[in-house]
Amino acid sequence: MYQLTKISSALAALGLSTVLLMGQSMAATNDNSAIATNKAATSKITTDNVNDKTASSNAKDISPVTNGVSQQVAGNSKAAVSLNKLLPTIKYTTENLPAVAQKINTATWREGINIDRNIGTKLQALLNWQQHGVGAVDGYWGKNTLKAMQAFQKAHGLTVTDGLNTETWQALTKNEKLMMQPVLVSYQLSEADVNIKTTTIPAGAEDKAKLDGMYYESVMEGLAEKFHISEKYLKALNPTAKFTAGETITVYNPGNPNTKPVSRVVADKATETLYAYDDKDNLIASYPTTVGSTATPSPTGTHTVEVKVHEPNYTYTAEDGSKAIIPPGPNNPVGLVWIGLSKPSYGIHGSPDPERISRQASAGCIRLTNWDALALLGVIQDGATVEFK
Repeated sequence: MYQLTKISSALAALGLSTVLLMGQSMAATNDNSAIATNKAATSKITTDNVNDKTASSNAKDISPVTNGVSQQVAGNSKAAVSLNKLLPTIKYTTENLPAVAQKINTATWREGINIDRNIGTKLQALLNWQQHGVGAVDGYWGKNTLKAMQAFQKAHGLTVTDGLNTETWQALTKNEKLMMQPVLVSYQLSEADVNIKTTTIPAGAEDKAKLDGMYYESVMEGLAEKFHISEKYLKALNPTAKFTAGETITVYNPGNPNTKPVSRVVADKATETLYAYDDKDNLIASYPTTVGSTATPSPTGTHTVEVKVHEPNYTYTAEDGSKAIIPPGPNNPVGLVWIGLSKPSYGIHGSPDPERISRQASAGCIRLTNWDALALLGVIQDGATVEFK
């Protein structure tokens, strides 16, 4: 039985302020604990081969280069099967791209050039595609882009700097095929994209528990998350779009996720970054993260991955001991993923507000964007080491 109790006094961003318990069985531990169960989701994870103890450390490195299809991993490895089920496949073209998209796709940088939004978007894409996440793509040089660049520099043995330099740009662009991959692409909206379940998320936990699901609040929110982009930037790229089925819009091309099995992650509280390593201790990916807060700090030391759940629910316990089970969904307090640790009450999870990653507090856990949490869920091994520093 897996059991997680998260004391939370700083969940203002989530509208919650008490205890979380998640797992595969029901059991109350005390008056200040609660339980969330998700047997269906647990079964789904097992059949989707996300629990991958036997993932080969010699798995082939799948190229991040896409050719009209993004987030569709080749091969039949357990990681590939899991990732293809967890992440939406995106079919795109480069036909009829507006001038702004064409400028971004051909943008380049050299010493002395300011990082405008065209170069900024290209830079964010190159970092993302080489598995150093920037959070929601917005085209701006900011905290998460800087952290991703520094993680890339660290992974490639480059001098870690506070600004883009020639050495780093050359390393980012040395893969010619990757450099030619379109950053912005044309995508035709389907009925499945726009006819999604939406809801208005209430403030109180009891009202949240009455919902059928913690769905997106709008089609725009769902599209932005699908394409790993900020809502404002998606709207700016499509100023006249009505976002209806059959319409072709301009979107960011997410590329392909990391497929190498992850055997160790390090949550760095100072840089607010989660670093992922393979079994040879190579840094293979990094993700912007929120790690704890002043009121509810993260633990210290080394722990292990004990449980992995896709689409978890969340149980809230009020001060009077009453409980409210908040249903699964992208706007669930822990997003779409729960990766529970051997340290009771702590885990790695998604977020209902991906644009605020690294810019808000967490209740001691490691919070990622939903898409990064899903990508990590597909490759992190059972028993993987989780270090807090």
